[in-house]
Amino acid sequence: MAKRQKTKYPGVFTREARRIGGRGTELVYYVVFKKNGKLIEEKVGRQFADDMTPARAAAYRAERIEGKRQSRKDLREADTAAKEAEANRWTIERIWEEYKHQREIKGLKQDECRYTLYISPRFANKVPAEILTLDVDRLRVLLTKKQGKSPQTVKHVIALLRRLVRFAVLKGLCPAPEPSRLSFEIPRVDNCKTEDLTPDQLSALIEAMEDDPNPWAAGIMKMALLTGMRRGEMFKLHWEDVDFERGFIHIRDPKGGPSQKVPLNDPARLLFESLPRTDSPFVFPGRGGKQRVDINHQVARIKQKAGLPDSFRAIHGLRHVYATMLASSGDVDMYTLQKLMTHKSPQMTQRYAHLRDDALKRASGVAGEIFSKLTTDSEDRTKNEKSII
Repeated sequence: MAKRQKTKYPGVFTREARRIGGRGTELVYYVVFKKNGKLIEEKVGRQFADDMTPARAAAYRAERIEGKRQSRKDLREADTAAKEAEANRWTIERIWEEYKHQREIKGLKQDECRYTLYISPRFANKVPAEILTLDVDRLRVLLTKKQGKSPQTVKHVIALLRRLVRFAVLKGLCPAPEPSRLSFEIPRVDNCKTEDLTPDQLSALIEAMEDDPNPWAAGIMKMALLTGMRRGEMFKLHWEDVDFERGFIHIRDPKGGPSQKVPLNDPARLLFESLPRTDSPFVFPGRGGKQRVDINHQVARIKQKAGLPDSFRAIHGLRHVYATMLASSGDVDMYTLQKLMTHKSPQMTQRYAHLRDDALKRASGVAGEIFSKLTTDSEDRTKNEKSII
């Protein structure tokens, strides 16, 4: 070690050392002082690397003696502790990044939009323990009253935030928040909307589909009407999923559930056979033969030409029409309808139960009419017989 050199400032000395970042040497400044009866020697900085001077070293020594400055060692330890704390600080932003890369998530594109627009601005830099029930309530009020979002949107946003917190706890990224501090009240949504078309509307729609030049748009709409398949299921449909020999359509992951199959009826078979075949494995291919991600513009054009109401959903609404026709026929029971619609629970199918009840009432009414006719005929014969006598 180089020899110690005194300076004109008491308790400040230097040693010569190889210069950092340049040729030659530079001075390294040290201070010596007593604190609580203990002699302390500390390195305070380098001549060029830290722009240190004897005066600055003396000022540093005075602040250390007065307790106004921490030692360089203490600062390094505090900096290390802060970095470790930051590394272990799982904010909602970090949790979201981990969450979306952990696995394949259905509806990730929609969740990413909800996170970016509604969750990130308020919670990105907070850890779950810093979020209060009041914060969630304020988010609900903001979305509902100030931004006019639908109950369904509010439900999805709050459910996503809750899902992120639960994911972090499950993965051991943070402790579970205290229930007394954070709870999630998910808005109730009446999701039993059932769409239908009159015979005239349905006839106009079929005509518009036949006239449309885009075979994919018309084909998807017809397939929804003939099979009740969801839009996403048709987008993912491969030609190999259509079993012409056994007469079934294999549906990949229907709404996140296990793969299922639905019968291939004759009109649907003819529709598949009429569709253009390309090199793509998809029945309804998108750009470059890849999986289709959207067809809103094309089906909206067909809906407008048919003169359907703006509120009618061009594809999902036809799924409802399919279910309505089956339920109204009186020939399809609710369990069978549930399987055809690939509903996970019978509760989803119950929205169509009243239609089947109406069909049963009509059937019962036919029996009543037959009985009334038989009764009337019997009374007429009795009157005739009496008149003869």
